[in-house]
Amino acid sequence: MMKIIKNFFYLLWRIWFYVLVAVPIILLFPVLLVLSSREQWYPQFFWLARNIWANIIIYGMGMWPKIENEERIIKGKSYMLIANHTSMMDIMLMLRASKNPFVFVGKKELASIPVFGFFYKRVCILVDRNNTKSRSVVYTEAQRRLNNGMSICIFPEGGVPDDESIILDEFKDGAFRLAIQYQIPIVPMVFFDNKARFSFSFFSGSLGKMRAKVYEFIPTEGLTAKDKLSIKATCRALLYTGLLKDK
Repeated sequence: MMKIIKNFFYLLWRIWFYVLVAVPIILLFPVLLVLSSREQWYPQFFWLARNIWANIIIYGMGMWPKIENEERIIKGKSYMLIANHTSMMDIMLMLRASKNPFVFVGKKELASIPVFGFFYKRVCILVDRNNTKSRSVVYTEAQRRLNNGMSICIFPEGGVPDDESIILDEFKDGAFRLAIQYQIPIVPMVFFDNKARFSFSFFSGSLGKMRAKVYEFIPTEGLTAKDKLSIKATCRALLYTGLLKDK
């Protein structure tokens, strides 16, 4: 009986999450529509997403962010932001972790989510991981955003592992190839609590802190494509070690 009651509250809590995601977008729809219509207005769109939308969801779900070293990201510079990926809350915490406007590179499947997907496909760089041509378009899109002074965010695992016992999945090459190609620093982050707070297992989760740590930036100046594998291994080892130490 207690399990049924507990699962009922989990169900309400999960529904509440989608309400928090959708309602601010609906209320701000005209403003968001205008700001997402031109790339030069993206910083204002980002400000609303970071300071209003993300905060409503995080605090509305009974969580609060605690980000270590966030002040080290310098305003006006371009970076490659990476982090482990375990939860839908990763998007909101990443928005809180960077004051600099950045653009997500993400799966095209998310564009089909009602309300959220409408703006996701307007402002993010979408990739079909099964389509080679789609992956090449990502580089063109990323270059344009970087030329406009924005940063790029990629979750290098490429998705959330189906097996939740996996601490950190293997990394894809894309984030590191882009960072080297455009000679921008990599900003490695670890999200410690998001899996426990709001995992993809439906009847699970908890209220509390969402801790993130921003590690020392990894420079790419002077690196070439042949350094891709080594820098990928360095970043994965850094995140993996941070997650293990927190166990």
